[in-house]
Amino acid sequence: MHAVLLVHVATTWAMVGLIWFVQLVHYPLFAAVGPLDFIGYESQHTRRTTWVVALFMPLEAVTAVWLLADVPDGLSAGLVAVGLVLVAALWLSTATWQAPMHGRLSDGFDPSLQRRLVRSNWVRTALWSARGLLVLVLVGQAI
Repeated sequence: MHAVLLVHVATTWAMVGLIWFVQLVHYPLFAAVGPLDFIGYESQHTRRTTWVVALFMPLEAVTAVWLLADVPDGLSAGLVAVGLVLVAALWLSTATWQAPMHGRLSDGFDPSLQRRLVRSNWVRTALWSARGLLVLVLVGQAI
């Protein structure tokens, strides 16, 4: 199997696992931190999560572009293109919704904003879940 596809699948599924954990466990727990400790907690969350995301998201995007530029034999170019569109949608959602909300939360806890963060993050959860299924289809085509 094409090495780039394997890296792509691994990075996508790392993000699928991470986004579900964040959506169901981590973001909802923001409400339980308390206002006195929240700024420090949000700062730690942002710093530590960035280390994980900064590895997987760019690698996922680079391999998505690479796969479209050089579609491995047996893979549907259309599905590879859809995968890249989903990656772009994820980056757009992160840059326009979630990252700015984290920026505002770094000034202090806002229950309404925290709830909006959880709700808006369902978009990324759905997109990464769709990507996870899509890359499994690509693996099926490759084998």
